[in-house]
Amino acid sequence: MREATFGAGCFWGVEAAFRRVPGVRETAVGYMGGTLESPRYEDVCTGRTGHAEVVRVAYDPEAVSYETLLDVFWQCHDPTQRDRQGPDVGTQYRSVIFTHDAAQEAAARASKAALERSGRFARPIVTEIVPAGPFWRAEEYHQQYFEKRGLIRSGGV
Repeated sequence: MREATFGAGCFWGVEAAFRRVPGVRETAVGYMGGTLESPRYEDVCTGRTGHAEVVRVAYDPEAVSYETLLDVFWQCHDPTQRDRQGPDVGTQYRSVIFTHDAAQEAAARASKAALERSGRFARPIVTEIVPAGPFWRAEEYHQQYFEKRGLIRSGGV
């Protein structure tokens, strides 16, 4: 099993997107990239902790590549919006790839460069690519939020 971590706006929809990917074995939503230890949702929402809402993905590299996960990341949000996605505004909603090793960093940078060259977006891509730090699991009511509320069918993972 390998681990990948992505921030692409509100973590509820991002988690749902990754849970549908064959080869993803587990997901968890939480917080990464900030200064406060053991942050809670109320702390992160202030925008003062430096954390991003993220999805940690545990995946089987024999079944799905990191590059495929990067494709899902690029497709599930607008990487040209700085510190926001749709109606959600603040640094906690920033577009960010947290890399867990040098291979992930190289793949993320290559993927971003290819997307920039593609011309798919008229505006510059503002996605950060930074080393992963501590992951703080979000409160249980945030985990698989859409599935728990019947907004999408359970399945996938």
